[in-house]
Amino acid sequence: MIAALFRRLGQTLFVLFGISVLVFLVFFATPGADPTSRIAGKNASPETMARVRHEYGFDRPLPVQYATMMKKLFITRDLASYVDRGELVVPEIVQAAPVTLSLATGGAVIWVVMSVVMGTTAAAFRGTLIDRGLMILGLIGISIPVFWLGQVANLITQARYHDTWLFSWVPGLGYIPFSESPLGWFRALIIPWIVLAVLFIGIYGRVLRADLIAVSGEDFMRTARAKGLSPARVLLVHGLRTSMITFVSLFGLDFAQLIGGGALLTEVVFGLQGVGRLTYQALSNLDLPLIMASVMYSAVFVVLANAVVDMVYVFLDPRVRDAR
Repeated sequence: MIAALFRRLGQTLFVLFGISVLVFLVFFATPGADPTSRIAGKNASPETMARVRHEYGFDRPLPVQYATMMKKLFITRDLASYVDRGELVVPEIVQAAPVTLSLATGGAVIWVVMSVVMGTTAAAFRGTLIDRGLMILGLIGISIPVFWLGQVANLITQARYHDTWLFSWVPGLGYIPFSESPLGWFRALIIPWIVLAVLFIGIYGRVLRADLIAVSGEDFMRTARAKGLSPARVLLVHGLRTSMITFVSLFGLDFAQLIGGGALLTEVVFGLQGVGRLTYQALSNLDLPLIMASVMYSAVFVVLANAVVDMVYVFLDPRVRDAR
């Protein structure tokens, strides 16, 4: 077990190193493109160009440039955006990360709980009106665009019915830090959480239902039923644990993608200054240092999420643990 965890940690570090090299080569070693002018921005003075070239080591060999860039990004954290008047990009991401983390975590809690309830209920009542109704609701949730649902939610809670008792507690658009007001933080994010979770509830509920139905014919399930266990215990204790493997795989990838900036539409609709919106602004302004820092930030979360999923596999499926 310990050896497998250390081996997975080594693989994770190797993958992160490979991603950092690839990102650096794409952004700063593209043939025919001058990275100095990209970082300095449009209409940069010759003095600024010379300072950027010397500061980032673009007048030195490529390995030195890579080492300088990684040092500025991860060690000294003084990677600067000349497009944004010399602002440091790492503090910008650090400031935006709690917003995205709060949004993705709250949405994940809602979609995990609701999708497990939906999937298990549909599997337990397979072929009935309850099953069909839940699957239709899930399909509707999958089909609704996030930005449209967010706009409708804003129209209801921020404009038309904001002065009524039903939604008068909803604050204006934007983010309220948890340290400033825990209750205000919750009120500001509860509507975005629900909007973000609707799509995933439908997807995860349908996937879990299919896995529960597929696993119901396995030998260990028939053995549990032959022992006289109740159908609810067979489904929830024996079937659900095995069926959660696919669920956990999807969750690890989706949650990491949201943390890395995949919640852009939700952030824009609800006025949240998160990582997704920050990355979008960097792409609009061709802010190369900020783009690279955002990509590395996203890559770290995706790789770490995959590593955590592999570790969770060990506890969910004894066959994986025995194979290791």
